[in-house]
Amino acid sequence: MSCLHRYWLKEFTRFFVMIQAMILVIFIIIDYLSRLDKFLGAGIGLGKGLWYVLLKLPFMFVQLTPAAILLSTIVVFSLMNKNHELTIIKSAGISAYYLVRPAVAAALGLALVMFFLGETLIPLSMSRANYIRYVELSKKSQMSSGKQDLWIKAENSFIHISYFDPENEAISGVTITSMDEGFSIENKVFARKGKYTGNGKWMLEGIQKQPFHKNKFSDDSDSFAPKDNTKISQPVELPINITPEELGKAVKKTDEMSFSQLRHYADKVESEGYDATVYRVDMHAKPAFVFICIIMALTGAALGLRSFARESLPLAIAAGLAVAFGYWVLFGICLSMGYGKVLPPVAAAWATNLIFTCGGGLLLATTR
Repeated sequence: MSCLHRYWLKEFTRFFVMIQAMILVIFIIIDYLSRLDKFLGAGIGLGKGLWYVLLKLPFMFVQLTPAAILLSTIVVFSLMNKNHELTIIKSAGISAYYLVRPAVAAALGLALVMFFLGETLIPLSMSRANYIRYVELSKKSQMSSGKQDLWIKAENSFIHISYFDPENEAISGVTITSMDEGFSIENKVFARKGKYTGNGKWMLEGIQKQPFHKNKFSDDSDSFAPKDNTKISQPVELPINITPEELGKAVKKTDEMSFSQLRHYADKVESEGYDATVYRVDMHAKPAFVFICIIMALTGAALGLRSFARESLPLAIAAGLAVAFGYWVLFGICLSMGYGKVLPPVAAAWATNLIFTCGGGLLLATTR
């Protein structure tokens, strides 16, 4: 590694750490204070409230890293431009593009760190943070979720839901196990699907009911055996008052799953005959979001090498913030189009990267 590359990386690291630390500290303070009344109202101690905020730090680090790369790259190149260091480098016969290499290398290294955190630490920390947010803060302890299903405790029954579709407010693979006063199984109801009808009500269709009776051939007085199933042609109402928003809070979130877990989950959902478009889009979005680090490094270099960056550093930073904001807006729009099946999942996740790669490359190529 040349002296110029080491010098550039040292300056980049200094500004990157400063920017990330400043933003994360502001995030901790704002998020903690904004939820302080909820913590106290739910009987959660201040220490545990702070722990909830800290659990989200790995996720926020990953979300903010591309913007920090962009701003750090702009600041380093702008200061070198302002101090005429780039002029000296050019006069020595070295192209300014020579300094773009360590920018790309740094971005690639941070992208690998982001992907590693997304596969290991973030699913664990966000799972715990979401549990505190949706269960302990909202006191919805009657619901729990596995990797791909929901369990709900009603007054005299347990309800199992295999799949919840938040887009269409529908549920599938519903099993209702009713218990008698002795906590023995009275009957089971199996429903193929259900639809939300408003006011916390769900109507189930494709129903089969399986009663249970005491087993006469068993010495165990508590032994019960199932009878034959009975088909029910009329829709049946789910015996619990719950909204799709409350179900959505209990479902395992995509930020609680790694890329490999999302792929396995999407395959499982599709194998059971359900629509996994949302999970496919989020699965492809994970590596697509990591790749933006390289795009931001190239764009930051292109902006920092411009003449206006030498004259006004705040203007260069403002331009960088506008680029970052534009990326997040377009990325969100493309993901929404993927959720709505307007774009295929792969295209929805990578379209923004393609646009900004072309734009950043063109901007860098026209820089003198």
